[in-house]
Amino acid sequence: MGGGAAGMMAAIAAADQGAQVVLLEKMDQPGRKLRITGKGRCNLTNTAPLKDFLTHVGPDSKWLRNCFAQMFNTQLMDFFEQRQVPLVEERGNRVYPKSGKSLDIFLALVNDLERRSNVTIHRNAAVKSLLLPDPDADPRLPRTLGVRMQDGTAHRGDAVIIATGGLSYPTTGSTGIGYRLAAEAGHMVIPQVPSLVSLTCNDPLPPELEGFVLKNVGLRVALPIGKTIYDGFGEMTFTDHGLDGPLVLSASRLCSRMLHEGNELIAHLDFKPALDHDTLDRRLIHDLDANGTRIFNDALRLWLPAEVIPLALKRMHIEYYKRLNQINGTERKRLLAFLKDCTFTLNGTDDYNTAVVTQGGVELKEINPKTMESRRVPGLYFAGEVLNLDADTGGYNLQIAFSTGFVAGRSAAQPVEGNR
Repeated sequence: MGGGAAGMMAAIAAADQGAQVVLLEKMDQPGRKLRITGKGRCNLTNTAPLKDFLTHVGPDSKWLRNCFAQMFNTQLMDFFEQRQVPLVEERGNRVYPKSGKSLDIFLALVNDLERRSNVTIHRNAAVKSLLLPDPDADPRLPRTLGVRMQDGTAHRGDAVIIATGGLSYPTTGSTGIGYRLAAEAGHMVIPQVPSLVSLTCNDPLPPELEGFVLKNVGLRVALPIGKTIYDGFGEMTFTDHGLDGPLVLSASRLCSRMLHEGNELIAHLDFKPALDHDTLDRRLIHDLDANGTRIFNDALRLWLPAEVIPLALKRMHIEYYKRLNQINGTERKRLLAFLKDCTFTLNGTDDYNTAVVTQGGVELKEINPKTMESRRVPGLYFAGEVLNLDADTGGYNLQIAFSTGFVAGRSAAQPVEGNR
């Protein structure tokens, strides 16, 4: 059940094995989230070698090795190119459809499914509950599973694949029902939090900063006592209530759960990451001497974009009308501290409406990594975001969805193939 990236790939993989497949999608069309991913461009994978790829996945990344041995980035790229979707590799090893349209990825999957006589897609088909085998039944008899629909009807078969996604982008149909179904089947489900999401601040930000993009800056997120949680370099954006952009989304994967558990974190922004503390201090001394008659407010453009100056003046407590030759050593140190370590107190994240993925889900120890089958309920499989797997931006999460879907579909169909 579930017509997202993982669900559609699972259906194709199972159908390739000769299984009769029923794909249940609660929305009027499958693939809604897939069509908006990557801002509508669909970064479907990343060409990084396996060892590097796994460094961008959460702490259980090694669990994916068996899955990726069956389908990894090169196989996924071949899959779509064989379906007449040319691909292109861009900065950071990110792979997109050459057209720049996620619709092409969606159509390749849907068209593949709709041309098959052994696949039926049910749209507007909301699942209510699982139908599980009687644990006391004679083990020599065939075991069937199924699902009960909201309208009271039922679908039964040799296997059920739960690929219902997470909680992110709920308007695309992500309600988290898969977590409830997994729990009802006896699985441990790790609590969920938004991930790859903007971070919110206690600190009020000047309106001039809203929407402003900073490039080539350093961002370190740490506990108040100093332990670093994230340290990176790149691009970020200010919002009306916090921080956003690629750098911040990457940080959120490591910070979100801590924030949702009530921890206070400090974001340390470095406007001049290419210069160490002492080198920048020497530059400031030179600039102050060389521009001694300039007014401080105007001279701040030597070191900062205009949009950041209101924040700088508020934080540094230096009179804006002072001439640079009047700036004393203490004030220079405050300027230096702002440039190298501008801090923001983080108090949370945005919600699932803007979160790219969901962190948390079905406990991986209870899933066979070679097949995606439940270790608790034979014939029950899981794929995609419903699992406790999440990764950085850059195509990693979609690769996980496609790979786990492929393995789940192929594995679920094996009993069917064996009974011919």
